[in-house]
Amino acid sequence: MGQTITEKILAAHCGRKTVEPGEFIMANVDFCMGNDITAPIAIKELEKYGLGVWNREKIALVPSHYVPAKDIKSAEMVKVMREFARKHSITHFFEIGQSGIEHTLLPQKGLTVPGEIMIGADSHSCTYGGLGAFSTGVGSTDLAAVMATGQIWLKVPETLRFAYVGKRSGWVSAKDMILQAIGLVGFDGANYMAMEHTGPAIEALTVDSRLTLCNMAIEAGAKSGIVAPDATAIEYVKARSKKPWTVYASDPDAKVARTVEVDVAKLEPLVACHPLPDKVKPVRQMEGLRVDQVFIGSCTNGRLEDLRIAAAILKGRKVNPNLRCIVIPATPEVMKAALKEGLIEIFMDAGATVNTSTCGPCLGGHTGVLAEGEVCVSTSNRNFVGRMGSPKSEVYLVSPAVAAATAVQGHPAHPDDVAGPYETVMGGK
Repeated sequence: MGQTITEKILAAHCGRKTVEPGEFIMANVDFCMGNDITAPIAIKELEKYGLGVWNREKIALVPSHYVPAKDIKSAEMVKVMREFARKHSITHFFEIGQSGIEHTLLPQKGLTVPGEIMIGADSHSCTYGGLGAFSTGVGSTDLAAVMATGQIWLKVPETLRFAYVGKRSGWVSAKDMILQAIGLVGFDGANYMAMEHTGPAIEALTVDSRLTLCNMAIEAGAKSGIVAPDATAIEYVKARSKKPWTVYASDPDAKVARTVEVDVAKLEPLVACHPLPDKVKPVRQMEGLRVDQVFIGSCTNGRLEDLRIAAAILKGRKVNPNLRCIVIPATPEVMKAALKEGLIEIFMDAGATVNTSTCGPCLGGHTGVLAEGEVCVSTSNRNFVGRMGSPKSEVYLVSPAVAAATAVQGHPAHPDDVAGPYETVMGGK
């Protein structure tokens, strides 16, 4: 019996030829990451026991959630990270102004590559599977153990395979593909599984779109998400990283728990309705919803290609006076590129506010927290009760195209009805 891509990576990292789902293994870690919420807790555990770090070059500390600091407590959390990084000469501490959202930053910096085990103390660390790595989120104490030893214990997950067939049309994006996948299996339908994304529709996606796809694996309860690396992924990595990598792919006879087919040719822009990411509906069924805020950003959809799509729809138009629109480029690199291309000017001319790179409003942290009774249409990944502020607010998840169209119309809107056909606006897929 063959092995899946996930099983091959895990076997290689525990010194074995094969592993089986359900087995517990001790695996060697290639890289780990903590942010300003999770890393300070891990650091305090290390210091409590007088422990150092296993490899100062294989740890990233990324202030991202409450930055720039919104209060004294958040400033102190980053201070803990900064002082620890100086004490242990951590290579990859990203100071404010060079940081941004970790799940966009680390691939851009070439710090995660195919075939690695990547551990992050953040639930959306599954994002890096878009480059063909086994990548998963852990708690702060597990991060402390990894930082000290370079190892982690894992249970080998079963694989839930998604086969994407057909060709995308119009404004359908990777965000719609993953929302549809979650809608098909449910928000707990992939509990502790590896979500493996395959098929011709995946091969047609950019790396940024593959990162979006894997980012929301946790919203189906999955341990990880992964796309086998191909020429597109290798080209992306070669341009950014000097690290060695290994390309793995699932064997044709590898055993999977089941295969779910998604026909993307039948998809249209979707909305995941409050309060769960599997409550998926076509956007035109949601046009009666009153909206108070639109958020374009986050580790799901704050990359340059996302901002280009949103700007193309907002160009020459105005944000509806009955709502506010917040745009947050995921990293300084994205911000600089968006400035150079004139995207930031388009957003500001439309009446949107553009903020520095931060997770901010996605977790109800700052720069966009919702009041009681307010409704937000967001390009982020999570819409649970109280996620972006008041427990009596509501969050609806969409693609950047739908978010921008909503900002113009004042209610969830199909981009066709605001800007026209995708091919006309963007010049083809």
